[in-house]
Amino acid sequence: MPSLLAPSAMLPSGWARDVRIDIAPDGTIVAVTPGAAQRGGERLERVGGPVVPGMANLHSHAFQRAMAGLAEKRRDPADSFWTWREAMYRVAHAVGPDQLEVIARFLFIEMLKAGYTTAGEFHYLHNGQDGMPYGDPAEMSARLIHAAAETGIALTVMPVLYMRAGFDGAPLEPAQRRFAADEERLLAILESLRWHGRDSTTLQVGIAPHSLRAVPVEVVRQIAIALPEDTTIHIHVAEQMREVEDCIAATGARPVELLMAEAPVGPSWCLIHATHVLADEIADIAASGAVAGLCPITEANLGDGVFPLPEFLTAGGRFGIGSDSNVALNPWEELRLLEYGQRLVHGRRCLSLPEDGTGSVGGALWRAALAGGAAALHQPVGAIAPGFRADLLVLDRDRLTQPEAEEDAILDCAVFGGAALPVRDVMVAGLWRVSAGRHVLEEPARAAFVAALRELAE
Repeated sequence: MPSLLAPSAMLPSGWARDVRIDIAPDGTIVAVTPGAAQRGGERLERVGGPVVPGMANLHSHAFQRAMAGLAEKRRDPADSFWTWREAMYRVAHAVGPDQLEVIARFLFIEMLKAGYTTAGEFHYLHNGQDGMPYGDPAEMSARLIHAAAETGIALTVMPVLYMRAGFDGAPLEPAQRRFAADEERLLAILESLRWHGRDSTTLQVGIAPHSLRAVPVEVVRQIAIALPEDTTIHIHVAEQMREVEDCIAATGARPVELLMAEAPVGPSWCLIHATHVLADEIADIAASGAVAGLCPITEANLGDGVFPLPEFLTAGGRFGIGSDSNVALNPWEELRLLEYGQRLVHGRRCLSLPEDGTGSVGGALWRAALAGGAAALHQPVGAIAPGFRADLLVLDRDRLTQPEAEEDAILDCAVFGGAALPVRDVMVAGLWRVSAGRHVLEEPARAAFVAALRELAE
């Protein structure tokens, strides 16, 4: 049974010094002992910096890593999310199974190096380029499982239900044919994924009705009722004002309002973005126990808007973070931008705390995102405590703006100070996956990724 000795660690009860962490062969933490000392003859691995739990990335579209940086030229005076979506469709049409696995492998390594130890894949690239199903209905989803297993990142994969082109019930556009999946197809994908993941201890499977514009709310409700109550369910909602306006025109209700009224939204749900919400919708999401899945870098990149975080936290809401379009892989920057967006909107500082709260904003953000991400992905992570999986980050003091910072000041420096990633070593399920900032597969994975980009460009 491996045992670590950390000079300091962030525990559920607060920061502690000289923390011994005992890990079972299955990667689960079995004991945590603050104030420990190494005894003579004992095999105890000393780590080289403060230790915090690894972050869960609750929302990713792996294939979009192939277009990161390629959609930053304005080709339309009214450039928006909707014009960006056309560029995304072109990439989605081109990516084959082998290329997806290569892209995901490199992406997952980037995630690990940044401090993400669990990835949540909201995956809708199901069919071949001609729109026809593969022989294995989960062919593309299975490639994500293989890439995760190779790199060592934990994975929650959520195959997407995608049935129509808009609230008006229009059939899918030709550019969306690779996304097509009805309830029967979704069940076939789920059954195949259970077979592909039969040997994994770090894989979870959920589902993702893409959005209310892509799936009628009555279908969302029927599926949610038919599944076990704790099934992970993710859905895009209220990302863009046009989406809100179209929903009102078609149904007479706003997207969050409609979803909360018609579907059994609860603690196993994650509402992705939920950017454009009113006060009563904020209260309803918080009261349901659902997690708000926030992706500040992508939301800024696409011009989505700013989620009303202070109001949501005051209402008792839970949130986690995701890399979404994977234009950048940096949980620290996601949290920094989340807080800075609030400052720009409200003209005040240190807002990512409940209204009556004080203290460290970096610490509060990291803890809240840990808990929300773990819940949203149904993974036993987010805390250094017995029963949790040993997903750990060793931080590099030399990359902190204040190298001698202690306790939550470490997280304040990591979130708000400097551009360098503050992560030195990364453990997932008791195994070191990144050491001194390097992943063992990094160089061949990068070479294969570059070759795949060339193929796609051609």
